Amino acid sequence: MSTATTATTRPDEAPEEVLAPLVSWKAPIGLGILAVVGTVMFGVFSGGKSAAFGLVDTGRGASAVAAWLALAVAILAAAWLSYAWFRARRAGHGPAGWIPPALAAAVVVFVLAVLGVAGVTVITLGARLIGWLSAVVMLALAGWSAWLAPRGHKLPRWGVAAFAIAFLVGFLVWIVAGGRDATPYISLAGLLAGAVTLAVPLVFGSLSGVLCERSGIVNIAIEGQLLMGAFSAAVGATVTGSVYAGLIAAAVAGALVSLVLAVVSIKYLVNQIIVGVVLNVLVVGLTNFLFSTLLTANPEGLNKPPHLGSIEIPVLADVPLIGPILFRQSLVGYLMYIAVIVVYVGLFHTKWGLRVRAVGEHPQAADTLGVNVNRTRFWNTILGGAIAGIGGSFFTLVAVDAFSKEMSAGRGYIALAALIFGRWNPIGAFLASLLFGFADNLQSVITIIGSPLPSQFMAMLPYVVTVFAVAGLVGRSRPPAMEGIPYVKG
Repeated sequence: MSTATTATTRPDEAPEEVLAPLVSWKAPIGLGILAVVGTVMFGVFSGGKSAAFGLVDTGRGASAVAAWLALAVAILAAAWLSYAWFRARRAGHGPAGWIPPALAAAVVVFVLAVLGVAGVTVITLGARLIGWLSAVVMLALAGWSAWLAPRGHKLPRWGVAAFAIAFLVGFLVWIVAGGRDATPYISLAGLLAGAVTLAVPLVFGSLSGVLCERSGIVNIAIEGQLLMGAFSAAVGATVTGSVYAGLIAAAVAGALVSLVLAVVSIKYLVNQIIVGVVLNVLVVGLTNFLFSTLLTANPEGLNKPPHLGSIEIPVLADVPLIGPILFRQSLVGYLMYIAVIVVYVGLFHTKWGLRVRAVGEHPQAADTLGVNVNRTRFWNTILGGAIAGIGGSFFTLVAVDAFSKEMSAGRGYIALAALIFGRWNPIGAFLASLLFGFADNLQSVITIIGSPLPSQFMAMLPYVVTVFAVAGLVGRSRPPAMEGIPYVKG
């Protein structure tokens, strides 16, 4: 007996046609606009100059041992990941979501290790050649996305990643080649390492937002948490003479700011966005007052914290390009890596994370299953504030050895944008923060090399990309369903 089902029709009607899949042209339009802009900028106006990129720090060569070690690790990792991918496909299902990006990372490390073994320290790229290659790749992927849309399919993730890489490479070569020298040079290792350093407070701030907003609390107060963390770290480390005491003081200060947010918004049901804005203004006023009255009067006793220097891991720090980024960081930088991994695993691979996400998506259902919704939101908000406070300590313990007025300089709002661009995912927020840090660091680099592009354009670019993401032109960006909505048990 056939198991096929047929549509039920009336005698005077023809059989009902299968409904066409819903067509969304947002991604093709967004990719098409970027592809056209990239073609004009990188191809038509590329010029005939070249750009040189250094793969190691200036004055410091890469270790041959480190290059061979990275090559061996990359080969083993790529082989194992390829086998895992093949085994998953043979079993009739797709590979785990982390396998493709991990395999891509292994291939990148392999290429860099090969360059290190070969002793290549500088790569020179022609602006016209790279510009047109990037344009062809972007136009092809945008066209493919437009071809898939009427058929109800979306561009695969690897296609979106390839488009982003093509745009980034074309843009970087184009902007460096516009420098004043015959062959402008920048240290790619220094550029990326600086980008990661500048992204540290953004990553902590965005992780704070992830923890709060995944549970349903809108955290606009990230700016205040970072600033209070910076102030408390400076005072705490100065008074005790210990950077570790400063870190603890920063975490406590950030948690106290979040405590006000949690109590007012959860217990008294005040609009969370308004509370966040008020807290930011309050912290700015409070720290400015304390700086002017206490820290300025006694800087030696209250505003001279010890410095957290870089901790270099032997051999690994000399791996070409990626060594200075991953293995030559301050303690706060290493805590950033740990925090991203812990928050991601906790949210998506533990029972606690399942409850947090349930509270943010459907609190009534979570309450029915015995989860205390408001308690979960309360403690998540406190934890998020503590993480943001640690991020604030970066300003006074790593970047500058003293506190100054409003030194967070709006980075809390940038972290909020990174959170949205990263789609409320710890890994996505981390990558978005790196993009913002890269743009911030590139502003100073293009000024040094004499590129004609205004530095303000680089400051604007991450926000433009965020607008594209929020609008859904490069994919869907949906917040937790019950974000910002108080829960009152009925």
